[in-house]
Amino acid sequence: MAWFYLVLAGLSEIVWAFGLKEAHGFSRLGWSLLTIAFLIVSFYLFARAMRKIPIGTAYAVFTGIGAAGTAIIGMVFLNESANLWKIISLIVLILGIIGLKLVDGGAKSDEKAGDA
Repeated sequence: MAWFYLVLAGLSEIVWAFGLKEAHGFSRLGWSLLTIAFLIVSFYLFARAMRKIPIGTAYAVFTGIGAAGTAIIGMVFLNESANLWKIISLIVLILGIIGLKLVDGGAKSDEKAGDA
């Protein structure tokens, strides 16, 4: 369950980062409220995940999902540049996130001991 919380926390980070961009310095109320709400949700889920997942792994995965997802959202919806090296770098980042999940056997066995 901890990994589920961590992935949801990372996805929530993408939402609040996009919302922060659209809030224009918190001058747009709807986007500002959305940003604050997802910021709270993101950190709550991140904290829940860290009950079972080591902090180094959890933080790397959390920020990696957020960074990769936000970059992809920027390229797709905000017309940010999408060159070959940027795409390759994002692929490497995503593979690193997957690698951390695969090699973190300690958190996997801890997770079986109880709910996050």
